[in-house]
Amino acid sequence: MIELHIANKNYSSWSLRPWALLRELGIPFEERLHPFAPASDWTAFRALSPSGKVPCLVDDGVVVWDSLAIAEYLHERHPGVWPGDPEARAWARSAAAEMHSGFGALRSLCSMNCGVRMRLHAVPAALQAELARLASLWADGLARFGGPFLAGAAFTAVDAFFTPVAFRVQTYDLALPAPALAYAERLRALPSTRAWYDAALREPWRDLPHEQECLEHAALVADLRLPAG
Repeated sequence: MIELHIANKNYSSWSLRPWALLRELGIPFEERLHPFAPASDWTAFRALSPSGKVPCLVDDGVVVWDSLAIAEYLHERHPGVWPGDPEARAWARSAAAEMHSGFGALRSLCSMNCGVRMRLHAVPAALQAELARLASLWADGLARFGGPFLAGAAFTAVDAFFTPVAFRVQTYDLALPAPALAYAERLRALPSTRAWYDAALREPWRDLPHEQECLEHAALVADLRLPAG
């Protein structure tokens, strides 16, 4: 049985990617959740992941870390991870890789925090440019392959890679064109992401560095989470 090591559902955008992919494709796995510790320097995670970071997948002694590597590992063993059509597959891999290595302003200014609603103090030019690119990328995939997902009719790894963005759109009320907002809402309505979000709201933990990072760039509008334990 596959084991997937993840961190807090409220904060861990990288963990959400393979978790949603496994759930949506119906691939059995056991979740191993490791909450961020106070003043964590990732040392505790090195006991389970060579990089000291999550997600990390363990499958019959094989250890795979990094969400993109996990997607490729699953692709070698399970159908449907990437699109079957070669053109759609190439596009999907390119878009997922762009998300994996880019969108630095979006990551730094809009840290994932599923259970709160924030209002950005400002939308710098770098973030505006990335939101425009995001809208363009999503529009291209939906138009090129017919939707409702980015590479066609089925949810694949490229959609999984954008599930954290869908939550950032909700948290920060990011301004995007209507088709992009509809796609983000579609991702949040999936059974996997609904389950992830519900669990995030119930988590008793608060990680101060993540909370402070959000407040550096935005004002708190609402906190929908259960009180901290």
